[in-house]
Amino acid sequence: MSSLRLPQPTSHQKRQRPGAQVAALKLLARRDFAVAELHERLLAQGYDEDPVQAAIAELVASGALNDARYAQNYVAYQAGRGQGPYRIGAELRGCGVAPELVTAALAGGPDWSVLALDVCRGKFGANPPKNWPEKARQARFLQYRGFSSDHIRAATGADPDLD
Repeated sequence: MSSLRLPQPTSHQKRQRPGAQVAALKLLARRDFAVAELHERLLAQGYDEDPVQAAIAELVASGALNDARYAQNYVAYQAGRGQGPYRIGAELRGCGVAPELVTAALAGGPDWSVLALDVCRGKFGANPPKNWPEKARQARFLQYRGFSSDHIRAATGADPDLD
C-alpha cells in the first residue's frame, strides 16, 4: 500500500487569505483574542501581512473580533481570580488593547476596594492585621496582585493617622 504524499509548500509560496481566515476562526473558537494579539499569532503561523489584515478586518466588521468586549471579559475573569486593576491594565496594554478601552473596561469592573479586602481576607483570614509588619506583608501581597495604594490601605487598615 503506497502512501499519498501531498506537496509541501516552499518557503517562498504565500499563504492566502482563506487560510488566514480559517486559522483565525480556529483560534477564536478556543478563546477570545485582542486584535493585535490575533494579528501576531497569525503572522507567527506564517501567514503574510495582507491576508492577515484582510481576515482581521472581516472579523472586526462581523463583530467576531472586538477589543472592547475582549477587555471587559478579561477584566471580569482576572478580577474573579483576585487580580487588581493595575496588573490587569498592564496585561491588557501588553496585548495591544487601546488605552481608552482598558480604562473603560477597568471602570466597568468590580469595586476594587471591596475586591482587595476580599482577596486579603481570603489569603490572611478574617481578622485585620494587628501590627505594622503584618500590615506590610499583606500590603506587599496586594501590591503584587495589582491593587493601588488606596485599595491596599482600605483593605489592611494601614492608615498611619488611625493608629
